[in-house]
Amino acid sequence: MLEQLKGGRLPLVMGILNVTPDSFSDGGQFLDPKRAITRARGMVDEGADILDVGAESTRPYGSAESVALAQEIARLEPVLPALLELGVPVSIDTMKAQVADWALAAGAAVANDVWGLQRDPDMAHVIAARAAPVIVMHNRDRADPTIDIMADIAAFFARSLKIADGAGIARAQIVLDPGIGFGKTPEQSIQVLGRLAELKRFGLPVLVGASRKRFINLVVPSKPSERVGGSIAAHLLAAQRGAAIVRVHDVAETVQALRVAEAIEKAR
Repeated sequence: MLEQLKGGRLPLVMGILNVTPDSFSDGGQFLDPKRAITRARGMVDEGADILDVGAESTRPYGSAESVALAQEIARLEPVLPALLELGVPVSIDTMKAQVADWALAAGAAVANDVWGLQRDPDMAHVIAARAAPVIVMHNRDRADPTIDIMADIAAFFARSLKIADGAGIARAQIVLDPGIGFGKTPEQSIQVLGRLAELKRFGLPVLVGASRKRFINLVVPSKPSERVGGSIAAHLLAAQRGAAIVRVHDVAETVQALRVAEAIEKAR
């Protein structure tokens, strides 16, 4: 997957597939394997470069139910083999090292850890053993409106990179994700997007997942399904600030926006 980041000006588009009953935006829509596979095929047709599949909701503020290891794998088993046949890399979105190991062994190309190698002590070792790329996301147990959120993100990434180094994960295999909406107030999420370029100091690709997030509701009150425009605005600006990957629900709309923006930029 990381080889695709070299060259093109446009960020890669990662399509979100939640095979969960309780994800904040589309919970329950794709719990049925047939519907999930149909949705994945549709996202690839719409231009998704990567598919990110998760079977445990990671929605913030403690509102998601924890999922047992066996149940998480049971949700993935009927879906993952079909996704691997669609011709794009598949990322496994999980907090559990055993699930990551199972999915990577089955053919998934990337591990996406919303706790940045800092929650499950085995995660970094599993990823190193599989020689897989990893998305390291910033997270906090709770938001604190009094902190400098960019300083907190920088300190978190420094810890994650130290863990990665200790486990033997090559720097070239790491993507950083500032975790829009995770352990942050809506105001802080907006601040992170505005200051995204500061993350260039790490010299690593950056993923931004602003799709349908709560900060959009702060600016324009709206339900998650009504936040497509705000999501596109956030991802276009993130691309301008150097994002290498954007993680989205609305693939066709995002791909169109990125391509039109690129065409306009080329015409200047």
